[in-house]
Amino acid sequence: MVRSLIFLVLLPLALAAPAQAAAPRTTLPDVEDEVMCVQCGTALNVSQSPVADQERAFIRRRIAQGRTKAQIKREMVAEYGPRVLATPDRGGFDVAAWLVPALLVLLAVLGVAFAASRWRATVPRPPDPAVAGLTPAEARRLDDELSDFDR
Repeated sequence: MVRSLIFLVLLPLALAAPAQAAAPRTTLPDVEDEVMCVQCGTALNVSQSPVADQERAFIRRRIAQGRTKAQIKREMVAEYGPRVLATPDRGGFDVAAWLVPALLVLLAVLGVAFAASRWRATVPRPPDPAVAGLTPAEARRLDDELSDFDR
């Protein structure tokens, strides 16, 4: 009876321990890679401006409070505005920031494919010896002479 009671008390603790260990702690480099300096417009991990130092201090305080990366990014948007994010949101003009370059690349690939097909159609093909009016002996001689150039 005592063993089963101890087992029932320790089982939830044993199951809760791996769940706590699985959640990685947020670090400054994790967040720095995904946010920008609002003053100079460069990534926070390379910016040297005073505003970038303020943003890093903001992130460090939130990490000390145990916030996750997503929570810190939300708080940074609330504090500094949406320009602080290095990647665009999923709506409005920001969608165009992702789609327009992809569409331009697609159009460029299609344009090159179209131009290549048109170019291949305009390249003259060597005439067939039978169509060119060569006798079989002349065609054989032509093949022999051309094979000399292949060596």
